[in-house]
Amino acid sequence: MMRTFTRASEPLRGTVHVPGDKSLSHRAVLFAALAEGTTRLVGVLDSADVRCTIEAVRTLGAHVDLKAAGDGSLGGIVRGWGRSCPLSWEPVIDCGNSGTTARLVMGVLAGWPTRVTLTGDESLSKRPMRRVTEPLARMGATIETTEDGTLPISITGCALLKAIDYTSPVASAQVKSAILLAGLRANGRTSVTEPALSRDHTERLLPAFGVAVEIDQARCASAIQGPAIPTAPVEIAVPRDPSSAAFMVAAGLLVPGSKVVLPGVSLNETRTGFLRILERMGADIEVVPWPEAGRERFGEIVAKHASRLVATTVRAEEIPALVDEVPILALVAALAHGETVFEGVGELRVKESDRLAAIVEGLGALGATARVQGDSLVVSGPATLTAATLDSLGDHRLAMTWAIAALVADGPVVIDRFEAVDVSYPRFAEDLAGLGAAAE
Repeated sequence: MMRTFTRASEPLRGTVHVPGDKSLSHRAVLFAALAEGTTRLVGVLDSADVRCTIEAVRTLGAHVDLKAAGDGSLGGIVRGWGRSCPLSWEPVIDCGNSGTTARLVMGVLAGWPTRVTLTGDESLSKRPMRRVTEPLARMGATIETTEDGTLPISITGCALLKAIDYTSPVASAQVKSAILLAGLRANGRTSVTEPALSRDHTERLLPAFGVAVEIDQARCASAIQGPAIPTAPVEIAVPRDPSSAAFMVAAGLLVPGSKVVLPGVSLNETRTGFLRILERMGADIEVVPWPEAGRERFGEIVAKHASRLVATTVRAEEIPALVDEVPILALVAALAHGETVFEGVGELRVKESDRLAAIVEGLGALGATARVQGDSLVVSGPATLTAATLDSLGDHRLAMTWAIAALVADGPVVIDRFEAVDVSYPRFAEDLAGLGAAAE
C-alpha cells in the first residue's frame, strides 16, 4: 500500500495514547500460557506480531480469550498449561514477521518433549537464529535449522534440560529471555551474561508469576533456579510502548510550535535510551513518572518543539537501550547541527530489513547525508529535506520514520508498503492525523 505524507502546515498539538508495549505484550501472553491458572491481561498490543504469539500459545494448548477494548488494545484472560505438557502432536507454528515470537517460543519448547516446527515470512526467515538455537542445544534440545541457521526450524524438546551458565556474544533481550525460559525446565541454576544490559522485561515480569530472578546489573547477568512452574497472577497491565512513543516525540520536537503529550508510557530504563540521547541533543522533553505497576516504571512524556538540536555521539554501550529507535534518531540527527555518530549498530543489519543500509539510502533520498563506517552510522546535519518516494522494505520502524520526515520536508514523501506499521502501531497514521498532520 502506498501512503503519501506532507509537510505539517501548523503545529502538532494534542494527546496521543500510543499502543501497548510490544515486548511486554509478547511476554505477558507467553508467560500467562506457561502458568498454572488463569491470568487477566489488560492493555495488550493488538498488532500482527503479538497476534503471532497469541496463535502460537493457542496451538500449544493455552486457552486465550482476548477481545478488543475501546482504546484498540486487547484484554481478557489466558489460562495456561502449567504442569501439563503442551500438545504432543507435531504442529507448525507460523511466527509471521515476529522475531520475538520465534525466539521466545523456542525457549519454551526446549523443555517439553514435543516436536514443533516454526516458520516465518520471507523477512523473518533471513534473520539469525543460531544465537538462540546453539545455547538451547547445549541445554539438551534437538534443533534442526536450515544450512544458514534460519527458519524454518524444527525443535524437539527434552523433559528435563541441563542448566547452563551462558555468556552471550550479543546484548539481546530475545536471546536472554529464550534461555531463561528454557531454564524454567532445567535442573539447576541457569544464567545469562551479556556484553551490555539489554531490555529487562523478562526479569521484571517473571517474579509477578512467582518465579524468582537473580539480577547482577554490574555484570549484566541474570539467572533463575529450575525447574519452576509459573503461577498465574490476578492481573497484568501492559504499559504503552516507548518505541512507538519515540516517533510522536520526534514529531513534537521537529515541527515548529508543537507540543505532544504521551501518557502511560513505559519508562523502563532499558527502553528509554532514546530520551536520554534526545535530551543530550537539546530536546525539550518533560518526563512525569507515575506509580509503578507490575515492577515496571511508566508515566507521561511531553515533547515540545526544539529550536536548535545539536549532534552527539551515541556510544556502543548505549545502543541496547535504544536499538529500535535508531532510525528515528537518525532522522533527528539529520536535522541537528553537526555530525552525529551511532557506534556499534551492526545489529541493525539483521532486523526486519537491513536497517543500516536502509537508513543511509532513505536519508540520502530525502536530501540528507549519512554513511556507514564499519559498524557505525554517521549522520551530518542540518539538512533541508526534500520530496522523495521511499520503500519501507516491509519494516515498520522505517515506514514510521519516513512519515515523520515528511512533516518537515519541502515536498510530499510517498511510502511504499506502508502497511508494515501494522506490526507494532496499526493506528499510527490516524494518531498522527489527530495531532494535525496530513496524509493521503
